[in-house]
Amino acid sequence: QVQLKESGGGLVQPGGSLRLSCAASGSIFRSNAMGWYRQAPGKQREWVAGIGSGGNTNYADSVKGRFTIARDNAQNTVYLQMNGLKPEDTAVYYCKNWVPGTTRYDYWGQGTQVTVSS
Repeated sequence: QVQLKESGGGLVQPGGSLRLSCAASGSIFRSNAMGWYRQAPGKQREWVAGIGSGGNTNYADSVKGRFTIARDNAQNTVYLQMNGLKPEDTAVYYCKNWVPGTTRYDYWGQGTQVTVSS
């Protein structure tokens, strides 16, 4: 089992920045990947960004150039730096831990609310 604890959400004005954190604990594989998804009201959950165990990153087109994902393997923590926030970024952001090639070790955090509004 892997437990994920997110933090860092909140209310920010358009153009502002937030940094989300997700700390993982429990039975973590060295080959695990971590990432962020989000779900806006009335919409399906969508992938935002991911980072592999070796540090390779991928981003959804909607956040490319504005969001940066990073991880601290020593702390089993993944971060999402969000700059240039837009109202359409408003959503509950979920952290996910998984092992590539299988769904057997998919784990989710409880989510943290990000609201972008003036």
